[in-house]
Amino acid sequence: MGTIVRTRLVKIGNSQGVRIPKMLLEQSGIQEDIEIEVQGDCLTIRTAQSARLGWDEAFVEMAEHQDDELFDEVNQTDWEQSEWEW
Repeated sequence: MGTIVRTRLVKIGNSQGVRIPKMLLEQSGIQEDIEIEVQGDCLTIRTAQSARLGWDEAFVEMAEHQDDELFDEVNQTDWEQSEWEW
């Protein structure tokens, strides 16, 4: 089992927060963006995954299988045709 630290909730506006000691943050590797999940009567805090994690590999695989084509035709408006340079 890891390090256990007892602390209190602190009022932050209409919400409450938890101060996480530096030692725990260093041990966990958590830095900025986090995810908080409720599991029964526990809160789990972890580093947030990148929203586009793995997309590069997925695009390469799609291209290899020729599965990277648009389904719909591109229908440009008059404005797009006159204003955009492609």
